[in-house]
Amino acid sequence: MNITILGAGAMGALFSGYLSKHNNVSVVDVSKDVVDAINESGVRIREKDGSVGIYHPKAYADSSSLGFQDLIIVFVKSMYTAAALDANKHLIGPDTYLMTLQNGAGHEARLLKHADRRHVIIGSTQHNSSVIEPAFASHGGSGITSIGLLDGSSSSISGIARQFSECGFDCVTEDNVQRQIWKKMFTNTAASSLTALFQVPLGFIHSNPDADYLMRKLCEEAVTVASSLGLDFDLKEVIDDVEAVLVNAPDGYTSIYADIRDGRRSEVDTISGAVVEAAKEQGIAVPYHDMVVHCIHALEERNRK
Repeated sequence: MNITILGAGAMGALFSGYLSKHNNVSVVDVSKDVVDAINESGVRIREKDGSVGIYHPKAYADSSSLGFQDLIIVFVKSMYTAAALDANKHLIGPDTYLMTLQNGAGHEARLLKHADRRHVIIGSTQHNSSVIEPAFASHGGSGITSIGLLDGSSSSISGIARQFSECGFDCVTEDNVQRQIWKKMFTNTAASSLTALFQVPLGFIHSNPDADYLMRKLCEEAVTVASSLGLDFDLKEVIDDVEAVLVNAPDGYTSIYADIRDGRRSEVDTISGAVVEAAKEQGIAVPYHDMVVHCIHALEERNRK
């Protein structure tokens, strides 16, 4: 397949590296340093056992020389999705699939401006990655990658799922992929957000009683909102799933943690903020999520100043 990945950050590096094993992969990024590093030395991925794999997708700051792609995967931060798609719309042909595996919810609205519902794939992944330096990522954790079409039936994208699996991602198709997106969002909104606030690795949220209490309260609020949308989850199972992530990747650092650490804008509005917006529409109070969103925005403002 001809695949282009927009954004060569932590997850973009991981997916461009792995998918280049059996596909023609291009990665587009606005950073000249990142593009040069990939083209000169490849994408390096450090695994949990300390080994480092080197992969060789092609990197571009300007993708105008490329033709229509079979698949475009969006891995830029949510606030830059529209600009990234606009700048690379010449890659989108009538048969091109657009995919988002970004954290949070609501990203499909931006993709639908460039493709019809039969060609927009939304999904979530349990893989975790963080940037060590440009074009060098640490692969902190693995798991299932779930993808699906907006219209429900996902049989037409089974080939894409198979390609992902052959390249090292355990990928499945889901007819009700929104459920999988919320399942992933529970971890992001209940645990990743706290790593940003406290500037700690994932394991701290499990080992510290106060952080663990907050995680459980955030899970409770998010499950209540999801249930109001017709997505039924068992609260105990959700908490168990989040705890499993914390236990299995105790030294893992999240992207939102790194955003606050490095003084960047975060994606809190499409993660915790997505729960807040859905709660408002349903008339549900979510005070813990409200607090998280305001605290992270306050940290962003502090960093800017």
